[in-house]
Amino acid sequence: MPKAAKAPGGSTASVQEMPFEEALQKLESIVESMEADDLPLDTLLKRFEEGTKLAEHCKEQLTEAELKIRKLEKNADGGVVLEDLPVDEEEPNSNGD
Repeated sequence: MPKAAKAPGGSTASVQEMPFEEALQKLESIVESMEADDLPLDTLLKRFEEGTKLAEHCKEQLTEAELKIRKLEKNADGGVVLEDLPVDEEEPNSNGD
């Protein structure tokens, strides 16, 4: 039987079953430990891999929430309408470009 991924905090909850807030908190914890600790390369790679899975899970949950919000928008008459959100083709990046 495969083991669930074990997080730095010792939790063995599956990433896909994790609530958004818990996944985000665990991701922040991984980032902090990677920035603060003098860790061996193998440990850094394992934490990076786990962080990548958590980040993808959070992104999926945010996308689902966005779709639900779009479905629930109401117009001025109180009728429910589905409005497409504008897609930003030129999203700002972290490089300062």
